Amino acid sequence: MKFSTALFTLGMSIVVSCAPVSRRGVEPSLVIDFGIIAGQNPDGSGSCTGLNGVLIPCQCPPSLDVYIQSLSANVRAGHDVNNPSVAAPFPTDSSIASQITRLQTQISSLQNLNGSGVGCPAAATTWSGLLASLLVGTPEASAPTVEATSVAAATTAVGAATTAASTSIDPSLIVDFGVIAGQNPNGGGSCSGTNNVLIPCTCPPSLASYTASLEANVAAGHDLNNPSVPAPFPTDSSRASQITRLQTQLSTLQNLNGTGVGCPAASTIWSAQLASLIAEQ
Repeated sequence: MKFSTALFTLGMSIVVSCAPVSRRGVEPSLVIDFGIIAGQNPDGSGSCTGLNGVLIPCQCPPSLDVYIQSLSANVRAGHDVNNPSVAAPFPTDSSIASQITRLQTQISSLQNLNGSGVGCPAAATTWSGLLASLLVGTPEASAPTVEATSVAAATTAVGAATTAASTSIDPSLIVDFGVIAGQNPNGGGSCSGTNNVLIPCTCPPSLASYTASLEANVAAGHDLNNPSVPAPFPTDSSRASQITRLQTQLSTLQNLNGTGVGCPAASTIWSAQLASLIAEQ
């Protein structure tokens, strides 16, 4: 599925911040509308047209009021009520990271609306494209040279964090970066990442050091360098679990050396993979 980046103009890179998370439900103005109307072009067998002509149940998406009630219940509980292994953070600030988190929670709430894995697919909304745009960000601001300095200077923080606790993760479940550090250096500390977006030349880190940090976060149940960010890592092969694991991989990378101090998503191919997984739900 192809996504349009014209829906968002992003003037900053993806960072993960310690943002306040609502426990009283959600502010309706923060909830993104489905962008799809239920019941379009019924085929006579219960399926209708969703995003890009994908067939979806004709009752999808639900009424926005019903959906917001379910979303609010999940946010109050701190996890999806119908699928408790799925966290439901809903930070309220306007940062790019918080917009990503809210949209991820919206998608999982929709997909589990009536039970674990029983809801409406992502194609019942325009959210996959919006999320892809947010994840990609803008090339110009994706990796200022100062970030390369910060990554190098904070390397010792990784070791300190990962010694706190660790759990072994099956290496086969960790998606490879798909990008090699140090490509096409520009002389100012930046190198080429995905789609030639500039990233710090130190990114991505070695897979061994990254895995150690990821395992420490998963053992703690949250990102050690950004405790407001959960770190679930389910081990089954379901689409939802693949999405959850990749989200945890991304947040771990972005907070590798401190809160919001790590490597950008463009130092991997994970954003496109995540968007594809979400679209296939």
